[in-house]
Amino acid sequence: MTSFTVVLVLVAVAVGLLRWRRPAWYWLTFGVTLAVVRVLVRYGSVMDACGLTVPPARWRLALARATNRPIPEPRSPRILRLRPTRTGLVLRLKLRPGQDAFDIAAASDRLRHSFSMYGVTSRELRSGVVEVRMTGYDVLKRVQMPTETDTRPMRVPVALRQDGSVHYRDYRAIPHALTLGATESGKSVYQRNLVAGLAPMDVALIGIDCKQGVELFPLARRFSALADDPDTAAEVLDALVVRMERTYQVIRAQQRITADVPDAEIAADIWDLPDHLRPVPVVVLVDEVAELALYASKEEEKRRDRIITALVRLAQLGRAAGIYLEICGQRFGSELGKGITMLRAQLTGRTAHRVNDESSANMAFGDIAPDAVLAAIQIPAEMRGLAISGDSSGGWHRIRAPHTSLRQAVNICNRHADRTPDLPELAPFRPALSASAAAPVPLAKVSSATG
Repeated sequence: MTSFTVVLVLVAVAVGLLRWRRPAWYWLTFGVTLAVVRVLVRYGSVMDACGLTVPPARWRLALARATNRPIPEPRSPRILRLRPTRTGLVLRLKLRPGQDAFDIAAASDRLRHSFSMYGVTSRELRSGVVEVRMTGYDVLKRVQMPTETDTRPMRVPVALRQDGSVHYRDYRAIPHALTLGATESGKSVYQRNLVAGLAPMDVALIGIDCKQGVELFPLARRFSALADDPDTAAEVLDALVVRMERTYQVIRAQQRITADVPDAEIAADIWDLPDHLRPVPVVVLVDEVAELALYASKEEEKRRDRIITALVRLAQLGRAAGIYLEICGQRFGSELGKGITMLRAQLTGRTAHRVNDESSANMAFGDIAPDAVLAAIQIPAEMRGLAISGDSSGGWHRIRAPHTSLRQAVNICNRHADRTPDLPELAPFRPALSASAAAPVPLAKVSSATG
């Protein structure tokens, strides 16, 4: 009996230590089994306590009275499926008549306490069916991306959501995006994950980094063009506008609008074109957009208006031509001058890391998801990489990108350097990589004789 007690104490200590130091391992070994039992045993009483039950149908009451049987109990949503995952549980519920998906969402915090889970979120799959995702531990404290993700063309896994699912940056669904964040908030790491995810794909990367290229220059082998000052950035954006116009001419020539051609074969963007005619898609990464909008003289003001006009045109018309914008900065408000709010309205995707004031969070979510503003300003300073991501639909998620060092991102870009396409319009701006690692690499526009 004494030996059994000692073994039991040692196992309990080991389980407690595992839960403290390696919550993911604890969940996969012990936590998932305990959570499933807890949910199944407590389900009926928890639903009743949370007000998620409905009275029995009238015919059941009439039948009970007629047969002198006990009155039926209130009915809870029916469990269609209970699926364990590497981070928690996924519960699919069939709602009873009279219930709404909002009822489940409103009771999520009470469900979290009742089932002893770390987090509970819900979403409506279809009419009458709700998916409840429960996480067994803080998945954002130490981000571990799954080994297998649902990657598709122009769809990049960049972060992990609070509910344990993968957060994707899908350019075909959300063409343009804005990323805000204060200094040391994790914005650069998010951008590195984005570049590392795009590097193995057939896509051209265009970088505009007015901090003398310190953020994007190390990744230059995978970039088709780089600009490290506002003057070069203006020329790069003008060249992109020219490429966009030429791409539209290709699409127009291949539309084939005749009576004998099915509608499905009529081209409206580059993805409707045959493979041999489809231009390579382009992702434009702008680091610190405020440097493009600030000016101190009349000449700089003209350059600034030229840059903002080109960005607005690309944001409004670039999607069908396969040109996507990824704009980053610390602030993106009307104080940057005319045209900024027009540009922001075209950026469907919004991601906000830790910000210094509420107005910065309002710049990201004030016009699309007011509830996300409060979540953005509550991000603690010690949680680098934690961010709020939303879109124009009003939905938002708390996400965190895995830490990717600059060395890791450089290695990935170098490994896939052979995928870097040559774009004729942007050939003068392609970074000239020298053989010596110590030699400085020019990013400015080169002459036509050397380009």
